[in-house]
Amino acid sequence: MINSIYQLVAPRTVLVKFEDVQSEGKVIVRPRYMAVCHADQRYFQGRRDPAVMRKKLPMALIHECMGEVLHDPTGVFMPGEHVALIPNVAGRGPEYIYENYAEGSGFLSSGRDGFMREFVNLDPDRVVSCEGVDPQVAAITEFVSVTTHAYERFDCIAHDKRDRIAIIGDGSLAYTLACTLSVLAPKSELIVIGRNAEKLALFSFASERYYSDSVPSDLTFDHAFECAGGEGSAEAIDCVIAHVAPQGTLMLMGVSEHPVPVYTRNVLEKGMTVVGCSRSGRADFERAVGIMRTGDIQNRLRQIIHVDNSVRNVKDIKRVFSTDLQTPFKTVFEWGV
Repeated sequence: MINSIYQLVAPRTVLVKFEDVQSEGKVIVRPRYMAVCHADQRYFQGRRDPAVMRKKLPMALIHECMGEVLHDPTGVFMPGEHVALIPNVAGRGPEYIYENYAEGSGFLSSGRDGFMREFVNLDPDRVVSCEGVDPQVAAITEFVSVTTHAYERFDCIAHDKRDRIAIIGDGSLAYTLACTLSVLAPKSELIVIGRNAEKLALFSFASERYYSDSVPSDLTFDHAFECAGGEGSAEAIDCVIAHVAPQGTLMLMGVSEHPVPVYTRNVLEKGMTVVGCSRSGRADFERAVGIMRTGDIQNRLRQIIHVDNSVRNVKDIKRVFSTDLQTPFKTVFEWGV
């Protein structure tokens, strides 16, 4: 089968590559809706280290995608079925290692072609049905799965006192995590600490909300998730160290391109557990879809989705990445090439 692959070959430069791809034993999916991630944006704008760019390119971008099954010779999926696509290439390792951390694991749109293709051919275990979820919302299934994976790791590691859980950050990741926690940890009070009034207003279902520059000195919580990333990582981590209760767990989820200082003396004095958490696997996708089938969660997630015009050519791809820079939310677009 000849496939059209829209590859980034240099910053803001996309060319179409035609490739004969294997279809035997693969689920053939036509992408329908995609979402732009900050990681895709950094590649598109050339904001990664030049050595990294040379190593990764050329490659097709986008790792958040839902589509419709065209053909499945394995018989797992029906033609026309709505599915979410898993970008993680599972590694090999012992059972106690999650697939996204295992040796030899890979990731589509990070050194391997992502989902900006005419069609996608994947093994059946890299495809999850998302029937019952609005297609525009289903486009961010991978994004939601990152939060279900973080909760899975938290649930295995943190002590049982979970009355108060803090989320540091007010962006799309923090909001999605809050939605996930509202389902998976319904008895826990959620405390959100952020900087932006408009974004904080979206967390209306949280128990408490604070601006990062006016956190009460006596504020305490049992555990925390850091979702700030970038330049805000250090401040977010300091905030958790200052306010978390002894032996609290800190889940690191924000991505930083540069080393972040951590005040280890207080980490040691409080006996904290600090856990790095990234990406997700099939089980996390299945859990995410289960959560997203809830009407209330779909409605909440729509609050952070900006639906752009459809993409039908290279010019449209450039437009989407440009307009995405102007919105604080998740850009979702229909893939019509």
